[in-house]
Order: sequence, then C-alpha cells, then structure tokens
Amino acid sequence: MKIVVIGGSGLIGSKLVSRLKQQGHEVIAASPKTGVNAVTGEGLAAALAGADVVVDVANAPSWEPAAVLEFFQRSSQNLAATEAAAAVKHHVALSIVGTDRSPDIAYFRAKLAQETIVKASPVPYSIVRATQFFEFLGAIGEAGAIDGKIVVPSASFQPIASDDVVASLAEVATGRPLNGTIDIAGPEKAPFNEFVARRLKASGDSRPVVGDAKAGYYGAPIEDTSLVPLGEARLGKTSLAKWLATA
Repeated sequence: MKIVVIGGSGLIGSKLVSRLKQQGHEVIAASPKTGVNAVTGEGLAAALAGADVVVDVANAPSWEPAAVLEFFQRSSQNLAATEAAAAVKHHVALSIVGTDRSPDIAYFRAKLAQETIVKASPVPYSIVRATQFFEFLGAIGEAGAIDGKIVVPSASFQPIASDDVVASLAEVATGRPLNGTIDIAGPEKAPFNEFVARRLKASGDSRPVVGDAKAGYYGAPIEDTSLVPLGEARLGKTSLAKWLATA
C-alpha cells in the first residue's frame, strides 16, 4: 500500500512514517522539507500520484488566528482536489478532541474548518480526534508561569502519548475508511493541573502548580467537557507514569 504522510517530518509524522514502513508499506514523508507544500501545492501532485492513502498530520507554523485558519483551509482544499484527481482511496486527518466545543480557541476553529473540507470532499475519509499530547505538558505549564508559580486550568484533562496517537493513526490508515470521526485519549483522566504538576515534578521543577477554573487554555476559558471525550473513545496504553519514566 502506498501511503503519503502530509507533515511527515514532524513529531507525529516522522513516527508514523517509521511505523508504516516497518509494516511493509511504501511511505512518502511529504513536507516542505522534502519539497511538498500542501498550502502552495508545490510538489503535491507528484507526491500523491499512485497513492492509496493520504494521512494529514501537518501543523500550522503560526497560530495567529487568521494565519492558522488560512493554513488549514488552503492545505485541506489543495489536498482534496489533488487526491480526487489522483483517485486516492482514503484520506485520514488528525484533529483534536473537543474542536467543535471551544469556538473561542482560534486553533480549534481552524481544525474544525479543516474537518468540514475533509467531509465535503469526494474522497472517503477518517477523522481521528486526539487529546493533548504528553510531550507538550511542560510547555503548557510554562505558559502559565506567574510570579514563581504555575497557574493552569482545573478542568478535566485526558492527555495521550504521541506513540499511542501514531498507533491509532496507523491502524486507521491501513483499514477501511470510517467516513466518520473517532476520539482517542490517554488511559487516565484527572484535573488539568494534576497532569502538569506531575510533569514538572518529574523534570525537577519545584514551582507550585495551581489549578484555576478561570485560567485559560490558549487564551480561552474551558470547561470540564471541553478537552475530553464525551462518548466512546479509543484509549492509549501508555500512562503518564510510564511515559515520564522514559521521557
């Protein structure tokens, strides 16, 4: 099976390319670094020629509201058109759990726009919505640094290891199109601040972590239901403790 991974040089993309190659698939890591730009269309037709599956895990270089929206709209529109012309059989998009429940977060609005384009395309699709990755807990905590302490939301959180995200994406990509959406999340759910506190403690950071119901997430307020699956979800196998032991 020929699989093209859009964003194949990033955190998720590089791991997905490696995993799919190990499974015996022909895999192309498509990104601006390899001469393929989904936003401008550069190299896209050549990369998708003969492809069975396209997995889009690309991330926007800027999260400024207008820029991130333009990135996902233009890249998704170019992918949809090029995939249809190349007779691609399955498009897989990585999105975010709760992207339709937090309209005040610009990145979430942009991902929802991406999902809308994917669903409107004639190419069969699967959308995999993931919770936040363990790998970004430290940076999220640092963003809440105030007067020698870390202030983050206290809402429910269910982060996941990137390796578990990759495992789910590989499974979906090599299966039949869902023509629908699934949620994936970590095996543990707890207040946001508890995960951040555990991450900082493991890295030797002694600053106190405070959970505040009014603290924002990427500049916007969130609720207990904002960032966690509300229904059935596929759960990863990696606990935070296990991830911290190898991080």
